[in-house]
Amino acid sequence: MKNMTLQHGLNWAREKLKTSCERPQFEAELLLAHHLGKERTYLILHPDEVVTDAAGFEGLVKRRVDNEPYEYIVGEASFYDIHLKVAPGVLIPRPETELLIDEVANIIEREKITSIAEIGVGSGAISIVLARKFPNLKIIATDICDAPLRIAAENAEAFGVCEQVTLCKSNLLDEVKESVELVVSNPPYIAEDFVLEKNVAAYEPKEALFGGREGDELLRQIILDVKARGVKWLACEMGYDQKEPIQAFVNEVGVKSVRFYKDLAGYDRGFVIEFM
Repeated sequence: MKNMTLQHGLNWAREKLKTSCERPQFEAELLLAHHLGKERTYLILHPDEVVTDAAGFEGLVKRRVDNEPYEYIVGEASFYDIHLKVAPGVLIPRPETELLIDEVANIIEREKITSIAEIGVGSGAISIVLARKFPNLKIIATDICDAPLRIAAENAEAFGVCEQVTLCKSNLLDEVKESVELVVSNPPYIAEDFVLEKNVAAYEPKEALFGGREGDELLRQIILDVKARGVKWLACEMGYDQKEPIQAFVNEVGVKSVRFYKDLAGYDRGFVIEFM
């Protein structure tokens, strides 16, 4: 579309995006602002300006119409108080995981913890935010896949926490030789037969989403591994329907205490275990 003005571009994109996202006007503004390298307010102040490389903007909109996540299109995700680089093969961090960070931060502060491990580093969201909160904290962050480790390394460097965060290719804690006081994880916890939304199923890495046939198999393995290593604390995110099976499992395993927490929508979202 030649000589597309910013206002025409927004109107066109909004109509196209109606089938693929809940807030088409908002996402149209985000995509056009990203395309132009401007703030959203610029679009309002310059409605008659012509869109440079209109075909490029149309391409971005088409990707979103095809349900590609907005974060992959623009190459970054907003999380906690930072913007993280993300890419295909790396799970997009969710707002719910900010609650997991708050739970862990409370324990670190109260117990004066100086060394932790993260299982499944992804983009580095959890480790980087915690490193920024606690400058004396040392973190070993693992992932079984190369793409997350590469992106997490770039994000750690961008935020200046490379000396605090050591990245390690490992299945769970298998390659972690150092002793730690706490383990945190947002592992795959979705049952393999659960039907995901198109934008998640078609684009995000399955190894970061599915936790086994029932969904909680990996959570159980993490609990066993952390207990076997003599680590005192474990904090994990989980599925909204996994409280009862996890409670039954920890009763069977034997722990000092387990506490579950809810997300902002009131769903069970994670747990904190103190081992004996």
